[in-house]
Amino acid sequence: MPGLPPLLPTTVVGSYPQPDWLIDRDRLNRTKVPRIRMPEIWRLSGALLEQAQDDATALAVRDMERAGIDIVTDGEIRRESYSNHFATALDGIDFAAPGEIIGRGNRATLVPRVVGRIRRARPVEVRDVQFLRANTDRTIKITLPGPFTMAQQAKNEFYADEAEMALDYAVAVNEEARALKAAGADVIQIDEPWLEERPEAARRYGVAAIDRALEGIDGPTVVHCCFGYAAAIADKPGAYHVLPELAACSAQAVSVETAQPRLDLGTLSALAHKQVLLGVIDMGRAEPETAEEVATRIRAGLRHIPADKLIPAPDCGMKFLPRGVAFAKLRALAEGAAIVRRELTG
Repeated sequence: MPGLPPLLPTTVVGSYPQPDWLIDRDRLNRTKVPRIRMPEIWRLSGALLEQAQDDATALAVRDMERAGIDIVTDGEIRRESYSNHFATALDGIDFAAPGEIIGRGNRATLVPRVVGRIRRARPVEVRDVQFLRANTDRTIKITLPGPFTMAQQAKNEFYADEAEMALDYAVAVNEEARALKAAGADVIQIDEPWLEERPEAARRYGVAAIDRALEGIDGPTVVHCCFGYAAAIADKPGAYHVLPELAACSAQAVSVETAQPRLDLGTLSALAHKQVLLGVIDMGRAEPETAEEVATRIRAGLRHIPADKLIPAPDCGMKFLPRGVAFAKLRALAEGAAIVRRELTG
């Protein structure tokens, strides 16, 4: 893509910290990752909320640019969580009476209750892309929750077959992704953390849902798969269950976390024909990495991933970090990538 360095372009996974003047951070931290709408976390409402979200988005973009990130996002500033912003905008959901499932960590979690066929009724993130495109000349990426993950984060009271529900979610994601490309998005990423949470179901219909969601999408596409936010899950496994499934999907790139879980990088050989967004920033670590620490992690990745296929990134979204820490981590990411880039190019 124009404007990107030839090797090791940096990016964020998706989210960036929302300012404390925009959200009630204590309430958000108690809830962690809401699946249903949670308007009470916002400190404003109506037109003032939209203006404040625009201002906070512009600040997030400036931070990414100042840190030296090559592929920027809108920071997911307008979202209460990575998934509920889109998932709760679809037809087929009873908004008055949510359902309950046992989620990650064996916690009872309120989720959308599916009572009809899932359909995309209107654009959800198109304005987000238009605003982002108007506020940066860098390559831009927009994220969507993946269809498999949304199906796991819902209480199904309509479909006889969970796979059919996931495919209807995939159609909705595909329609939105096409609109986001038309609005100016360079890169489309779908987030599928629940592939790892439910690997057996992922093997049965996860790839089919991902491929339907990305069908006909021109340009770079990414699937992000992680073990969950560090703010919610501290102990993470050192290996993925679903790398063969991710390798088989139609996305051009796969985003994985390696820093916090101390992933066995040898397992990434399963993704040999994909680009890999390599997580080299530990979201569970309170202090920022140094540029040399990041460079060391990138060099380790290069022992298993060709340089022209490696994209350094954080492990996961930065939503739950203090903003100053997030910025320092992004600066270390950009500087560490620059160190290794110079080593590769002389």
